[in-house]
Amino acid sequence: MVDGVVIPAGERSGATGPGGRPGPEGTGQFGALGLHLADPRVEASVLGLLDRVETDLRASVASADPLVTEAARHLVEAGGKRFRPLLVALGAQFGDPDAAHVVPAAVVMELTHLATLYHDDVMDEAAVRRGAPSANSRWTNSVAILVGDYLFARAAAIAADLGPEAVRLQARTFARLVHGQIAETVGPRGTDPVAHYLHVIAEKTGSLIATSARFGGMFGGASAEHIEALAGYGEIIGVAFQLSDDLLDIASESVQSGKTPGTDLREGVPTLPVLYALASDDSDAASVRLREILATGPLVDDALHAEALGLLRDSPALKRARETVRSYAEDARARLAPLPEGPARRALESLCDYIADRTS
Repeated sequence: MVDGVVIPAGERSGATGPGGRPGPEGTGQFGALGLHLADPRVEASVLGLLDRVETDLRASVASADPLVTEAARHLVEAGGKRFRPLLVALGAQFGDPDAAHVVPAAVVMELTHLATLYHDDVMDEAAVRRGAPSANSRWTNSVAILVGDYLFARAAAIAADLGPEAVRLQARTFARLVHGQIAETVGPRGTDPVAHYLHVIAEKTGSLIATSARFGGMFGGASAEHIEALAGYGEIIGVAFQLSDDLLDIASESVQSGKTPGTDLREGVPTLPVLYALASDDSDAASVRLREILATGPLVDDALHAEALGLLRDSPALKRARETVRSYAEDARARLAPLPEGPARRALESLCDYIADRTS
């Protein structure tokens, strides 16, 4: 899923950096996400909303049981891009961002996302999450699963205060998340592997980001047309962001992707460039050799891993994957057409530019 690191509350002003000051590359507060907010009023609104979300997140996971509170706050305090609350905040700019239900709606989205991370780490047997020991490695799988369930319950309780439509949408989104995880777990089952992979990403990642953007417009009081445009944008930009992370795992020479390059390759995770390479019928020696290596599964051998990574970086498969990401980014931009021109729309467009360019 789309994830990352953010400076903890109390050391920052908002979700993506300290103080709102431009960074060394001049990208400003939201540079890590490629988001540009040129309007000081909109930037202040978004940052203020995200700070309130951060405070409410910590309060919402508190429990009468100290262990539950500690385990539930574990990932909240580890940080993250807060991408979903950010989409809520930006969606609300097309109505009234100060409306009473906007912040709780953002909390619902982030709690739902965090709950999936607890469950993901158990299924993946992960030892680390966001630079800290994962909940399952610290407290056991059983505790991690139950804490994830607790966060889902807290999200549902807050959604109930927002009204029946919020409950319905959160439940529908949760169902899509579960279907996506099941599809990923059981595999393509005779369907095209690339189509299956894109479906999994749409269900696991796009669905929650789509609902985040929808919630922002809905609880900000935007028009029905604008709410639908925001939801469509959120779905596509979520898929695009995840796909671009896949490419960075192959193409980056540093830890730009948030993990050691080639991690997915080493673990045998079939991301888009790998799937394209395996499906290729190119007969040149490099393509044939790449398919031979990838067909063996997880590349734990350092020499084979390095060879495959080098071949993938020079392959037509990586070029095709880049074109796919750019296509999704342009599709997301097109979904914004019904929205009025202004700083909020330009901010959403800047995400499209960033995703299209970050893996070039």
